[in-house]
Amino acid sequence: MKRLLLLIFASFLILNAACAAKRENTAMKISITIDNGDATNKITASLENNSSAKAFYESLQKGPVTVQMHDYGSFEKVGSLGMSLPRNDRQINTESGDIILYQGSQITIYYDRNSWSFTLLGKVDSLSQEELKKILGRGNCTAIFEAL
Repeated sequence: MKRLLLLIFASFLILNAACAAKRENTAMKISITIDNGDATNKITASLENNSSAKAFYESLQKGPVTVQMHDYGSFEKVGSLGMSLPRNDRQINTESGDIILYQGSQITIYYDRNSWSFTLLGKVDSLSQEELKKILGRGNCTAIFEAL
């Protein structure tokens, strides 16, 4: 009887750990509606597994965040989040589609390369550099970030 109870208890612990690991690995997905003045497009992105991305996702679960973005350096769109998030800065080389937290309160969507100490929040899903450039447009744009 003791062995049976021990086996049941051990099985419960293993299943509980497996379920917790599965919950922890669940991807945080967001949508971004971008209005570039000429067209409005909705894209999706997958967030990273860090405290910055988790805090951003938690804020999006309370409601959408609208950011007025402007072009900077011909490689990114940047705008104020209107809030501060925890930083996990590290030296990185950005690629098209990277979503970056800059100085804890600015969000950027990269459509080209850069290298600096940033916090990677996530990555736009399945768009080429040319597709993303077209969606973001040439000038300012409005981006609405929402949790999925």
